[in-house]
Amino acid sequence: MSAAKPADLAVLGLGHSGLPVAQAAVAAGVATLGYDPDERTVADLNAARPPADGTLTAADLRRMIARGFRATTDPAVLSRVRTALICVPTSLGPDRALNLSAVRTAAHTLASRLRRRTTVVLESAVYPGSTEEILRPLLEEGSGLQAGRDFHLAYSPSRTDPGSRHYGYANTPKVIGGLTPACTEAAAAFYGRLADKVVRARGPREAEAAQLLETNFRQVNIALVNEMAVFCHDIGVDLWDVIRCAETKPFGFQAFRPGPGVGGHSVSIDPNYLAYRSRSLGYPLRMVELAQEVNARMPRYVSQRAAALLNEHGKSARGARVLLLGVTYKPDLPDQEGAPAREVALLLKQLGAQVSYHDPYVMQWQVADQPVPRADSLYETAAQADLTVLLQHHTTYDLQGLASKAQLLFDTRGASPTGAAHRL
Repeated sequence: MSAAKPADLAVLGLGHSGLPVAQAAVAAGVATLGYDPDERTVADLNAARPPADGTLTAADLRRMIARGFRATTDPAVLSRVRTALICVPTSLGPDRALNLSAVRTAAHTLASRLRRRTTVVLESAVYPGSTEEILRPLLEEGSGLQAGRDFHLAYSPSRTDPGSRHYGYANTPKVIGGLTPACTEAAAAFYGRLADKVVRARGPREAEAAQLLETNFRQVNIALVNEMAVFCHDIGVDLWDVIRCAETKPFGFQAFRPGPGVGGHSVSIDPNYLAYRSRSLGYPLRMVELAQEVNARMPRYVSQRAAALLNEHGKSARGARVLLLGVTYKPDLPDQEGAPAREVALLLKQLGAQVSYHDPYVMQWQVADQPVPRADSLYETAAQADLTVLLQHHTTYDLQGLASKAQLLFDTRGASPTGAAHRL
């Protein structure tokens, strides 16, 4: 796609949420361009070099490019699109407030190039009210146009499950909340080209709150089962058998499984810690706050269990050789965003352990700016290590074989055969 050729769609932000929607749009025959101010990101994508997080493969990018997709750092292209999706990343700051600076920057970039009748949709994770209170004024002030009259404005939660074999863009319903009914319908018409089902929310706030509920639902339920893991271990109960039994209940239960922590790009958000403190309701969502605390404790619990296992087998954590298996946040993907492995490794090193790692998707790994030795020969290193800890279960791992080679195997994912390892 040359710079002069108009596109139907511009995706602002070519990260973990922007690339999947760009891929879906290209596959649906929508003329699509991607905008990102990062020159290296754009150069890599145009050369079909896949992102390190595994969002897309080189083959995916080659197919997109063959169908006309191009990435650019030139914001001038934004003046020629019918639809603009803002998919820039947001993250939690030290005070656990969302950092929306990337949303504001994208809004400023788009505003001066916004045309009448353009449909603008925000997909980034934000607080309820952000589309109307932050994005809308920036777009209106920068463009001189009025949302709901001169251009359409809506919010749609980003819903991606990287690496999933069951849920892709097309068969995952898209929730849309427009500033006006006409805004909702304009956004629905666009997403109807990409997804099999479109769900209309009453407005942007409801759509924003839906994403909040979805993200916090995951955090709270993982926290519950993480607490159960600690409790069951203390009373000598096999939690994994408990889950196996409980998930046979055909109603009122959804199985979640414990682990060494919660990773991924979706952050647990308490909407009452608003950037505008004066508008805070004055109290936190207690369940969300507690879930954050419980899940944040899991890396320390894993390191303590590891030290206890070593002690039970007559070894001290100080000087012990510990091999960590799997340092990504999700199985069979290279994405390390939010993965608990670094904190586990740091805590073990503080106990005096000699830490090494193995991961088929991560060739180099650092903890606290220090490189961690990578095991070239998995079985040989596991046989030499005093303790092997499974942090992420990649399908390439033969846990039965590892259990027979390892001196001591600690499985934090419950993936090993019964009796083959010590489980979380």
